[in-house]
Amino acid sequence: MRLHVADHPLVDHKLTVLRDENTPSATFRLLVDELVTLLAYEATRHVRTEPKEIRTPVTTTTGVRLSDPSPIVIPILRAGLGMLEGMTRMIPTAEVGFLGLQRDETTYEAVTYANRLPDDLTDRQVFLLDPMLATGGTLVAAIDYVLERGARDVTAVCLLATPEGLKVLEESIGERVDVQIVVAAVDERLNDQKYIVPGLGDAGDRLYGIV
Repeated sequence: MRLHVADHPLVDHKLTVLRDENTPSATFRLLVDELVTLLAYEATRHVRTEPKEIRTPVTTTTGVRLSDPSPIVIPILRAGLGMLEGMTRMIPTAEVGFLGLQRDETTYEAVTYANRLPDDLTDRQVFLLDPMLATGGTLVAAIDYVLERGARDVTAVCLLATPEGLKVLEESIGERVDVQIVVAAVDERLNDQKYIVPGLGDAGDRLYGIV
């Protein structure tokens, strides 16, 4: 498992505004979108490409294009939806799948309630979107889900992570597959309710309100 923590003043600035409890939902959604676009730049650094010959107004040259099969972006519902546009802005040719996972507030384990993914993900680069890597349970379940379908190149893009969650992820995934985790920051810890400290609260509620 490889961890990449974005190191950029714009990332730090936007994350600070996201953490502020007084930031309204409309601003929160906008900033998540902008922040994910910055994280997507780092997450796609090793996206697969192939040569492509083109003609410029001056001559012919060889550039690159994204390889086939195209990458697939999978937001983990519901909070991951707020990250989707920021990611696909960077790779508009990617396909989009959906995976519904929610945390049982008693056991803190991830429960699957929705799946809209191809049955075969062999040779596909997979980008999972989930704002909070807290206990690690949801992301472990999502990664296991795509591995069962043949994926072997997985990148998870998160706004925040915890040392506890990263440890769970590393122990669960091990050396089975190449997994990259791209985050804006690694926070201090989990509290007794399994929320990230200092964190930014419940990302889904702050994006969409309490339903």
